[in-house]
Amino acid sequence: MSSRVVSLSLVGVLLLSVEAFCQTDPGPRAGAPGAGGPLASVAADNPSTILSFFNDGKDRFEEIDSVSGAITGEDGFGLGPRYNSRSCAACHAEPATGGSSPATNPQVADATADGATNTVPSFITSSGPVREARFIFFMDAFGVPITTAPNGGVEDLYTIAGRSDASTCTTSFISQPDFANAIEQNNVIFRIPTPVFGAGLVENVDESDLLANQASIVGNGYGIAGTFNRNGNDGTISRFGWKAQNKSLEIFSGEAYNVEMGVSNELFTNERPLPEEDRNTGLAEECKLNGFPEDHTNFNTTAVKTPSDAVQFAMFMRLLAPPSPKGVLGNGRELFDSVGCTSCHSVGFTTHDSRITPDLGQASFEIFSDLEVHHMGDGLADNITQGDAGGDQFRTAPLWGIGQRRFFLHDGRTSNIVTAITQHSSTGSEANTVIANYSALTTSQKQFLINFLRSL
Repeated sequence: MSSRVVSLSLVGVLLLSVEAFCQTDPGPRAGAPGAGGPLASVAADNPSTILSFFNDGKDRFEEIDSVSGAITGEDGFGLGPRYNSRSCAACHAEPATGGSSPATNPQVADATADGATNTVPSFITSSGPVREARFIFFMDAFGVPITTAPNGGVEDLYTIAGRSDASTCTTSFISQPDFANAIEQNNVIFRIPTPVFGAGLVENVDESDLLANQASIVGNGYGIAGTFNRNGNDGTISRFGWKAQNKSLEIFSGEAYNVEMGVSNELFTNERPLPEEDRNTGLAEECKLNGFPEDHTNFNTTAVKTPSDAVQFAMFMRLLAPPSPKGVLGNGRELFDSVGCTSCHSVGFTTHDSRITPDLGQASFEIFSDLEVHHMGDGLADNITQGDAGGDQFRTAPLWGIGQRRFFLHDGRTSNIVTAITQHSSTGSEANTVIANYSALTTSQKQFLINFLRSL
C-alpha cells in the first residue's frame, strides 16, 4: 500500500473520529433563569390577595428547618428524626426555586449541620445530584436482601443525632441505614428531585384530554404503549413524581415534607416507622422530640399565615409559571418529532377552567410529556413498584425547562443530555425504535435536536 493511500486512510479515520465527537451537549443554558416566578395573573394581582399566598408559600419553601425552630436562621419546625435535607428549596434549586438539583449538593453540608454526627454516604458528592435512596428489598438480620419482601420505601440519609437542638437524641438511640452494605448487595436505587415549575397547569389538565392524547398515538408504529398510574381510591389519573404516584400537589407536598425532612403534617400525621432494629430497642423514641402533627393549620393568625406549610408549599407550586423556552436556530424540533420522540414527549395540553386564577384556566402550554408511565427496559429499571407503575415503568419526564437542568434520568446518573437520550434504549424499552431512529440521524442532525432540547 502506498504512503499516499495510508495517509488518505488516516485522514478518513480522523474525519470519522471528529464526526463521532462533534455531537455534544452544550450544557445548561446560560443567562437568567427561565423560571421561578408566578403566573402572570398572579403577579398582576393585588399583593393583599393571591400574590401574597404565592410569596408566603415561596418563603416557607425556602425556609430551613430545625428540630424545634429555635436556631437562628432555621425558623422551620419539626426536622427529623430522619431527613434527607433541611429545606424544600435546597434540593429544588436549579435554575431557580422550584427546580432540581443545584451545582453544589446541599446534602453534604446537611450531614453535619448544627452538630449532627452523620457520615456522608458514598453516593452523595458535592458536585453530584441531590439524591434520595430506596432499598429494593427488606434485609434480614445479616444484611442480606429478602427477595420475597419488596421494600421500595425511602431510606433517609441522616438523623438528628448530635444536633445542638436534639440533645436527648444520640447515635446510641438512632443510626443511619447501612448504605455501604446495600450498595454491595445491589439493593439500593436513587431518585433526584423533579422540577415543579408549571405544576398547577399539570394539575388542572382534564382527564379526557390525557386519554384523548393517549388514543392519538395508538398504532404509531414506534412500539409506544403507555398507561396511566391511577389513584387507588377514586380511580383518577395521578400525575406527580417519577412514577406519577401522587395524585395532587397537596399530597405530593405533605408526603415530601414527611419523607424528605421528617416533618409530620396534617396529610401524614405521624413520624415515619423506624427501622426494625430501632423499633425493637425502643430507644429511638427518644428522638421523637415534638408533638404531632408538627406542621398544622395556624390558628389565630392573619389569613395568609393560617394554612399549614404543606398547604402553602402546594400553593406555591400551583401558582408557579412554567419555564420559558429560548428560541434556537435549526430544525431540531422537526427532527424531535420525526424520529418519534413526541410519541411520549407529547407537546402540550390545554387546561380546564380554573376557579383559582385566570392563567390556570383554558391555558395552553407545552410540557413535552404525555404524563403516562412507560416501560423503559432493564437499563433504567429500578425494580420499585408504586401504584400501577411497575419496576421498569416511569412517567414521561416533562422536558420544559430541560435546557437549564444539570442532571438527568430518575437517579441523576448523567449530566450529559446525549447519554440520557441513548440510555432510553435497552431490552424491554418502549423507546427502542425511537432511539434507533435518533441513532440513524447524521451527526449534525443530532446536534440540532440536542440544541433544541437545550433551548427548552
